[in-house]
Amino acid sequence: MKGIARGNKGEFRPGVVAYLSGLGIEPYYARDGLTLYRGEELDLLPHLPADSIDALITDPPYCSGATSSAGRAADPVAKYCQGGNALGRPTFGGDHLDQRSFRYWCTLWIRLALRATKQGGYGMVFSDWRQLPAMTDALQAGGFMWRGIVPWDKGRRSRAPHTGYFRHQAEYISWGTKGPCLKALGRGPFDGVISAQINYRDKLHITGKSVEAMQHLVRAVPPGGMIVDPFAGSSTTLLAAAIEGRQCIGIEREESYCEISAKRLDDYFSRGDGVAKTLAA
Repeated sequence: MKGIARGNKGEFRPGVVAYLSGLGIEPYYARDGLTLYRGEELDLLPHLPADSIDALITDPPYCSGATSSAGRAADPVAKYCQGGNALGRPTFGGDHLDQRSFRYWCTLWIRLALRATKQGGYGMVFSDWRQLPAMTDALQAGGFMWRGIVPWDKGRRSRAPHTGYFRHQAEYISWGTKGPCLKALGRGPFDGVISAQINYRDKLHITGKSVEAMQHLVRAVPPGGMIVDPFAGSSTTLLAAAIEGRQCIGIEREESYCEISAKRLDDYFSRGDGVAKTLAA
């Protein structure tokens, strides 16, 4: 499980990261409260200390984009990129499950993330319209108290197969808490609908989310708090956490996206945007 330490300028190791290092689990990238591990979520989440995380915020593979098993097994580029054009972005694995298997798999990693989440902490998980019922089931089966759904309005640039369709303009965040939903001191209430268009120049993953949309979710976490994203992709959650003065641990299976993440985060810090506002856990 050892990774390649990258971006160590200004690095500090908060308690969770130091604990993982003590187990021989080293990050692929670590800088100013942002830590990325290369690996599988089911392998790494069990090693997080109990009650150490303020929120699970993640965008897992949807295993969607088709109505047949053959369609679901297709390469994500064919399923999610208009005309099969990925614009040079790498593909990714793990996006082939049928809905019953998807629900079971999500329950497994959500349960592991729940164990690491503090009492009153958040669980926020993206899905599309096809998988929304399965995701709300998995969030509850994993142990979070389901609190609602936050639609993300991506704007009218969203595609549609043809003129007879309503645009695929929204994705959905199922959210809940571990136990009671505590008052957010100095923050909230938070918007129940997020309107944030995707900046395609900054969409580095095939299914990447808007940085602005992720910032909305990250703000629910206390300043300096710790987030975990088991499906980091191009590290949009980590970037949003840095912008908002939070810490974040990401897990990503694909080395190509670990490399993209390392460059993206280093570029952010090198521009002078990145000021280490976070506090050690």
